[in-house]
Amino acid sequence: MSLKYTLQSLRWVKVLWSPFKPFKIGFYAGKLSIGTPYFYPRKWVKYTDEEAKIAAIKTMGDTKFVKKSMDEWYNEYKKYSKAVPIKVGFDWCSLGWKTKWTDTDFRHEWNPVFTFVFFGYQIALTIYSPHRSHYWEAWLYYEYATDKTKSKRERIEQCRKEHNQTWTVSGGEIDYYEYILKPKYLK
Repeated sequence: MSLKYTLQSLRWVKVLWSPFKPFKIGFYAGKLSIGTPYFYPRKWVKYTDEEAKIAAIKTMGDTKFVKKSMDEWYNEYKKYSKAVPIKVGFDWCSLGWKTKWTDTDFRHEWNPVFTFVFFGYQIALTIYSPHRSHYWEAWLYYEYATDKTKSKRERIEQCRKEHNQTWTVSGGEIDYYEYILKPKYLK
C-alpha cells in the first residue's frame, strides 16, 4: 500500500481539528468477532500453481463463463489473489463512505477499525460516534463540500444550510448538529 493512499485513507482523523466533537474509541479483546469491515481480518495472497489449475478446471466446466483454453484460464488465475484469514497480524480499514445520488449526498457505511489477530483471538480499536451517520455524513460534507476559503464557523453555517441534520421523530424534531458540534460552534 502506498504512503499516499495510506495518508488519504486516514483523512478522517482530521475530524479532531474540526468543529465536530472528537470521536470515541471502543476497545474489544476476545474471540475473533469484529470485521474489517464486512469480513474477519484477512490478507491477500497469490494463487499457487495447483490452486490456479483447480480454479481453471472448475471455470472451464461452468457454462456461464466464456470459452477459453485450459492454459488461458490457468494464466488468468495466476494473476489473481485470494483472501485468507490472518492467523497472526494486523488489519485495519478506514472510514467507509460513498456518495449516493449527487456528489454531495454522502453516506456513512462503516467506522474505522484497527485490529490485531492472534490464532482466533483479537484486540480491536473501533472509532465511533454515538450519532453514527449523522456525525460522519455531516463531517464528510464539511470536509469535501464546503468552501475551504471560509472560516470554520462559516463552513459550519454552510453545512447547516445545505446539509440539514434536523430529523422529525415522535415527540418533535432533533437537530443533530446540536449533538455533534463542539459547543463554541453551536449557534
